[in-house]
Amino acid sequence: MAKNSTPVMLVTANVGSIFEDPEVMLKIWTTEFLSQIARLEPKFIALHCQEVGGKNYEQSMKHVDHFVDLLMTSEQLRLFDKVRVYLDEDYSSAEKFTALGSFYFVHNSLTDVLIWDFKESDFVPLNGVEIHSGSIEDVATKEKSKFPQDFFPECKWSRKGFLRTRWSINGTIFDLINIHLFHDASNFVAMESAPSVYSKNRRRALRHLLERFHSDELDCTPFFLFGDFNFRTETQEVVKKLSEGLIAVPTFKYNNEEECTKVIYEDEDSQVVLSLGKKEFCHVDHQKIFVDKNGEWLRQYDKEMEAFSSDLFEFDIAFPPSYPFEEDERGAKCYMQTRCPAWCDRVLMSHSARQLIQDHSESGKKLEYFLMGQNTCMGDHKPVYLKMWVLPEAGEVLCVRHPPSSMSSPPPCTGCAEGGQGALAVAASAADRPLVRAHSGGVERPPHALANSKCRCLSEPAWQSSPSRHRLISSDAARRQLSRFSSHHSSSDEDWFELVDPAVEAEEVFLPAADQKAVDACPQPQRLPKIPDERKCCCTLL
Repeated sequence: MAKNSTPVMLVTANVGSIFEDPEVMLKIWTTEFLSQIARLEPKFIALHCQEVGGKNYEQSMKHVDHFVDLLMTSEQLRLFDKVRVYLDEDYSSAEKFTALGSFYFVHNSLTDVLIWDFKESDFVPLNGVEIHSGSIEDVATKEKSKFPQDFFPECKWSRKGFLRTRWSINGTIFDLINIHLFHDASNFVAMESAPSVYSKNRRRALRHLLERFHSDELDCTPFFLFGDFNFRTETQEVVKKLSEGLIAVPTFKYNNEEECTKVIYEDEDSQVVLSLGKKEFCHVDHQKIFVDKNGEWLRQYDKEMEAFSSDLFEFDIAFPPSYPFEEDERGAKCYMQTRCPAWCDRVLMSHSARQLIQDHSESGKKLEYFLMGQNTCMGDHKPVYLKMWVLPEAGEVLCVRHPPSSMSSPPPCTGCAEGGQGALAVAASAADRPLVRAHSGGVERPPHALANSKCRCLSEPAWQSSPSRHRLISSDAARRQLSRFSSHHSSSDEDWFELVDPAVEAEEVFLPAADQKAVDACPQPQRLPKIPDERKCCCTLL
């Protein structure tokens, strides 16, 4: 029986401020969150929280249990019988504490769901409810790390980091990554340059994370990266725009004419239009200019994603800045006058992950990317969510046999019906979809994954011309999806990457995306065996 696409809801929420007034705010926040669950009816929910326990976590961490109970005992989540919760609460370990909290809820109608065990390098069944809290360093079904401290030189101690889980839902595999990047500490520093020093530090940290996922022992998998990126609009350019035609009047610290404490911008009638301080950003029409038309004029200054356009994808933003909102329930729609409003909270994804999402323009299944609680006080950050449909069994499988250079001839191709020799075996599904693999450690794939597959091998001359590296030449359809071919096998001595050998190009080794004529080249679906140490094998994701 063909499987349907899965309605999935990804939510990111910096919840730090709701723990400042837990008696009031926890109930308001969870009520709004649960009402959206009831409206959107997802079958898989991923809620990524940052600053769990609040800024004064020593006093307010005790309220986290109540927050979890409000969710777990709700009527809206009653039919979600498979749950995983990861709460990094051990603030006594400064070198590891991130204050991240990741919640995953799986509806009872979803039966083909697996979660990755990072210690065993294998998927394991997902059953029942597990809540991991306190110190979660030894929990095997997640990966967690803090960013190196030198990425944030202005901060003596930071909780910024990421928490990753890997999932297989109806045969489609992807990573879900909770992330928290560093904020802007001073408006004055932020406006000194464009991009600001804070933006540069965030860029370094995010680049570090992406490179880590491309080079660690796990194979690169399609991923969804959502959290509090703290992306800000370019403060220098925004202030320049808002202060056009105005006169700047700085105020200096008493007995120190070099330390500016405040700058006000006045019009020709000496009326204050804009006021700036280290933690002050106040315009005379503050709410109007940032709330009207969802702050559309400000989008041109939202540039931090541009540096990652080749690595990450984001659906069009049609909602107002997610930060900083008033923390008082009477000011649900109002921005605090402390920072320039910005789209700090985002749902991003790798380009390969984008291909896992069903095309809503053709299916009629509406995709939503928006703020949560637009009319409700949910703290200084409004949660941001993406509702989408994930395709089942979406992908192509690419298996590469790589022997050491000491071998004079290539190993036999296990997938080739003709039994010929070749260094490369490609098993690609007939569907024009991105690659997804079900087992990274042993190069195994469920039988259905290799059904209707085909195999192409490199010839002996091509092997001899370049025994250690090979280049894959994709068809036009495959090339559109191909961002990188690289091996990330657990063996540290394996060293090959992409685009090297022109001799291979002459052999025309193609990755056909929908070549039905070649479907019967490998008529018998099979599991590729685990390869002995002298013959390394790896699967690479498009």
